Amino acid sequence: MIARTEVVERPPLLRSVNPATGEVLGEFKNMNETEVLSAVMKAKQAQKSWGFLPFEERAEWILKFKEFIRKNIENIADVISKEKGVSKFEALISDVFPILDLCSFYAKNTEKILKKEKVKIGIWEFIGRESYIEYFPYGVIGIISPWNFPFSIPVGQIVIALMAGNTCVLKPSEFTPKTGIMIKEIFDNIRLPQGVVEVVTGDGYTGECLVKAGVDKIFFTGSTFTGKRIIKIASEKLTPVVMELGGKDPMIVFEDVDLDITSDAAIFGSFFNTGQVCASVERIYVQRKIFNEFVDLIVEKTKKLRCGYSAVPWEYDVGAVISEKQLLKIKEHIEDAKEKGAKILAGGKIKSLFVEPVIIANVDGRFKVVSEETFGPVLPVMPFDTEDEAIQLANDSIYGLTASVWTRNIQRAKRIAQKLVYATVMINDNLITHAIPQVPWGGVKQSGIGRTHGKEGLLEMVQIRHIHINKMGQKIRSPWWYPFTPEKYRFALSLTNLIHSPYLKEKIESLLNIIKNIGKVSKQHL
Repeated sequence: MIARTEVVERPPLLRSVNPATGEVLGEFKNMNETEVLSAVMKAKQAQKSWGFLPFEERAEWILKFKEFIRKNIENIADVISKEKGVSKFEALISDVFPILDLCSFYAKNTEKILKKEKVKIGIWEFIGRESYIEYFPYGVIGIISPWNFPFSIPVGQIVIALMAGNTCVLKPSEFTPKTGIMIKEIFDNIRLPQGVVEVVTGDGYTGECLVKAGVDKIFFTGSTFTGKRIIKIASEKLTPVVMELGGKDPMIVFEDVDLDITSDAAIFGSFFNTGQVCASVERIYVQRKIFNEFVDLIVEKTKKLRCGYSAVPWEYDVGAVISEKQLLKIKEHIEDAKEKGAKILAGGKIKSLFVEPVIIANVDGRFKVVSEETFGPVLPVMPFDTEDEAIQLANDSIYGLTASVWTRNIQRAKRIAQKLVYATVMINDNLITHAIPQVPWGGVKQSGIGRTHGKEGLLEMVQIRHIHINKMGQKIRSPWWYPFTPEKYRFALSLTNLIHSPYLKEKIESLLNIIKNIGKVSKQHL
């Protein structure tokens, strides 16, 4: 197997390797500052015309893009599968399929969401004034995307950005450059105008160059550690950012659940994509009355998972870990748990970059596997007694991406959801919401800043312009202009009472004074 190791000297090329087999999939430029600046300049030039296209023309391009994906979905999934070392089935359902719905949603709804709005401005409307809010694109959006969903995350952000009138420069993960280049090739195949979507391949330095290259906004998905570094660099030019960062997502299981269904969900939520999902279930809290029975079930089912890689889309369930670096973190959390007295109930065998899914018990918040993001197929499970205790345990985290509540009592679940400090709370489901384009996606606390997807994600792609119209501006002077005079001062007092006095008599007296003096006041000028 060809190892993925970090190097001290910066190589000129990136090597894309299937982590499951060691197969070299290709070599790609490790781009430098000059190459990144060139890509950004192309995008800036293209945006001058793209940003003025009507919404319906942008939508036509996006639907053409969608249709190309639909027709080539298996080939696209195959590239992703090999570069991630997961099954083709998993790549298809998680990384490609959701994009089709996302394209349709934004092609259909962007114009409606971003339409110009008249704003009610109260008393000002009665003196001949109007205000409007309209939206305009940032310009060039820089997207730094992760390896765990190398197609759906960047493509979703690109589609939203393009529909809002921006152009994009994408920097894919150094572990998945082939998928990044494939995205560019798809846009080229539909003959999207040059410069509208650019891709720069490279390592962390390439990403740093992109942040510094004069893009108008940065969208980053990745670790909290790297996100903090990007924010620091972006702050030098006050470049705005949207950050979708880490998670330590809890699953709360009450005693009234269907054990068979809920245990299936727990296993899927924990081990899908080899546990390498920011929204993976990384902690489970189970009500004590059913704790032992529930644990026995998930242990039994976890042992049935097939760990491996094959060209047959459905032969294995759990694929490879992406790199040695990620494997070391997983090992660290498992060893820390063992040293502190935890019990490994299932899995844990490691061969190359394959980790048999792990169930761990006898743990609490002092364990790394409970408090830190693992990002691997490792699941700690713990008991709780009361509703309040479950809420407290779930909220005891620096992260706040997603959480889930499992119970037949939907009213109780809704009540608990309102007390969980998470950006998304699912009731009797997990993982799914990133695939729903109509709803916002993002985190609170150290899980991120801003949103992608939904109306909220579209609004992150535009700036707000307020247009104010004074219909009388060429007919009459405003009474607060220079010079300041006694008459203007008394006029201001009358205006204050007219607007804010709670007494009708004072309002009427003030209105009469304003009508009496408006002509005189308006004639006073420098």
